[in-house]
Amino acid sequence: NGIALHGGFIPYGGSFCAFSDYMRPALRLAAMMRLRVIHVMTHDSIGVGEDGPTHQPIEQLASFRALPNTCVFRPADALETAECWELAIRRNGGPSLIVLARQALRPLRQDASENRSARGGYVLQEADGPRQATLIATGSEVAIALEARQQLADIGIAAAVVSLPCWDLFAQQDERYRLDVLGSAPRIGIEAACGFGWERWIGETGLFIGMTGFGASAPHADLYRHFGITPEAITAAVRRRVLPH
Repeated sequence: NGIALHGGFIPYGGSFCAFSDYMRPALRLAAMMRLRVIHVMTHDSIGVGEDGPTHQPIEQLASFRALPNTCVFRPADALETAECWELAIRRNGGPSLIVLARQALRPLRQDASENRSARGGYVLQEADGPRQATLIATGSEVAIALEARQQLADIGIAAAVVSLPCWDLFAQQDERYRLDVLGSAPRIGIEAACGFGWERWIGETGLFIGMTGFGASAPHADLYRHFGITPEAITAAVRRRVLPH
């Protein structure tokens, strides 16, 4: 904060996301003063794995998103990360947080002709036909949503995948754009964190697939299976919602 107040530099720092609570007062003051500071928060979910629940953030994303004048970015791959870094560098109205996974993530996009993260959220892959469901995910769970989309297509359910790297920027878009992205079909939010705040995007009748408590110590793939954040679990949940009994 002091470097930002002095001027001449755009300061940035990094830490484990779970330990961000130790810097909460400084972050809150940066938001009050609208300082251009950037914080890179890594190891952002149960994907931390064997380090266990002390190192696995659950409630942090929701609390960051509640902080005024603060942009929270949770990119899904290397390209979205570059886009979010550009947005953070250009932003001058308060702190930016770039929240990153520990586990390796595959590239999801090839086209870098425009910064698609600049609008906060966008349709990463449209449904094959009229939408029957919209899978809305952030960060490492976007790849999981894409796998679920394919599984749903295999059983005849047309689902779109929306990447939502920055809630704050998405909320600033006009209502028509947001509705075009989110659609009118049942919405399913997917994030390896607590679901607090997700009703803003999925509505009162939407589904949330994520965490309902603290994590555990195990390899990250085992944890995702244990907590039901898998393509198979998403497919089953959407099928129950969309198909008649």
